Amino acid sequence: MNRTAYLLAAALLLASCGGSAARTGRAGDATRTAAAAEPVHYTYRVKAVHPHSTSAYTQGLFFAEGLLWEGMGQYGQSVVQRTDLATGHTEVLFRLPRSEFGEGIALVGGELFQLTWQSNTAHVYDPEKRTGLRDHRYAGEGWGLTTDGEKLYMTDGTANLYTIDPATFRRERRTTVTLRGEPVELLNELEWIDGRIWANVYTTDQIVIIDPATGRVEGIVDLRGLLPDEDRTPGTDVLNGIAYDAATGRIFLTGKNWSKLFEIELVRQ
Repeated sequence: MNRTAYLLAAALLLASCGGSAARTGRAGDATRTAAAAEPVHYTYRVKAVHPHSTSAYTQGLFFAEGLLWEGMGQYGQSVVQRTDLATGHTEVLFRLPRSEFGEGIALVGGELFQLTWQSNTAHVYDPEKRTGLRDHRYAGEGWGLTTDGEKLYMTDGTANLYTIDPATFRRERRTTVTLRGEPVELLNELEWIDGRIWANVYTTDQIVIIDPATGRVEGIVDLRGLLPDEDRTPGTDVLNGIAYDAATGRIFLTGKNWSKLFEIELVRQ
C-alpha cells in the first residue's frame, strides 16, 4: 500500500490510542473495564544489527529453516527472497508479475503463501522446487500474513484479523482487534510469537501484541528511534517487518527501504 494514502487514518489511530474510556463519556464500570484492559507498554534494546537492502520495500518477513525470508512490494519489484544472515547470501525465490504488488508471506506445511495488495490473489508456492502450486482468490485487500503452524492469520488494512484454512484459503473466523475496547485500524505485517500475534500498525512506530482468541491488544511496543536519523534518506519509509527465530528466541525488525535489520529485546516500561 502507499504511505500517503493512510497518513490521515494513522493520525486518527494514534489519537485514539492515547485516549481512555473516560473520554467517551462512559463512567463507573466502563472506566474500570478500560483500566483492567490497559496493555503492557514496552520499549526495546538493540542486541545486534545486520545489513538490509535499501531497495527492499518490506511487506512480509519471517525466520524459518535458519534463514530470513522476505516478501517485497511495489509494482514491478515484488519478489520473495531468503537470506543467510551469517553469510549475507541472498537468493530470490519468486517474482510477481509487474501488475501485482506483493504483501505478507508465511510458510506452513512446506508451502509458501504470498498475498497481493489489490489483486485479490494469494499465491502458493513450493519453495524447494521453485514452482507455483495454486492461487486462491479473496475479497478485499491483502496486507499482513502469519501462521501458528496450522492456520494462517491475515489482515486487510482494517481492524480485522482473519483466521484462514491454508488448504482452501477460506476465512474461518473474523476477529476485531481492539485497544481499550476501540478497534485498531491499519494492522499490517504480522508475526506469531509465543501464542500471540505481533502486528505493525501502518505509518506508526508501534507494534501491538494481540491475543488471537479475543483480538485484545495486550501489549504496545514503542520503537521510536530504532532507525537512527543519520541512516534515513528521502527513500526511507516506515517501520514494517517482524521475524521470530523460535529456536533461539531472537526477534528481528526492519522497515521499508531501511538500511538495517535489528535484533531487539523488549524492555517493560
